[in-house]
Amino acid sequence: MESIEDKIKRIQSGEVYLFADIIDIYQNRIYKYCLRLLHSREEAEDAVQDIMLKVYEKIRYYHLQVSFSSWLYKIAYNHCLNLLRKRKLQQQVQRFFGRESTVDSAERVVEKKMFSEPLASALEMLSLEERNLLILRIFEDKSFEEIAEILGKNMEAIKKRYGRIRHKLKESMESRAKEEGECAKASTLLKNRS
Repeated sequence: MESIEDKIKRIQSGEVYLFADIIDIYQNRIYKYCLRLLHSREEAEDAVQDIMLKVYEKIRYYHLQVSFSSWLYKIAYNHCLNLLRKRKLQQQVQRFFGRESTVDSAERVVEKKMFSEPLASALEMLSLEERNLLILRIFEDKSFEEIAEILGKNMEAIKKRYGRIRHKLKESMESRAKEEGECAKASTLLKNRS
């Protein structure tokens, strides 16, 4: 079976029809990654189309010094980051004009149900870069080396940051669970005293 790098070399030398193989291999993975970052099925679907188009347009610039997967995820991350920045700006404009929407998307509702409340709350407290690091490591099963390539950071720094994020999540979840436990106890006491 031909490796991805061999296919890329052939695409770069003019056999562009092979790009369909690249799409077949990576489209679903990139969609799931975008969905986890964007929390919107429609935005993720559009993002995958845009990302694959960018990859097709820039494939001639790809060099084998980094893995193709890392190069692709870096493009996907930057594209999603730009979309999230635009979304944030749009939300600020809507708030300014008094049209803030409070309705969660269907994906957001499902996500809240998928994760425990302490975990969902803890994830909300993370920055986009921190959530991205967790997504790449846990859901996308990327090595620290690949994550370092994608984010353009030092691998040791990524490992340390990942450890800090895990610790931050754990503390946040424990704190939230403890608060909920105390609220439940107080509620029970109030019911018993009525």
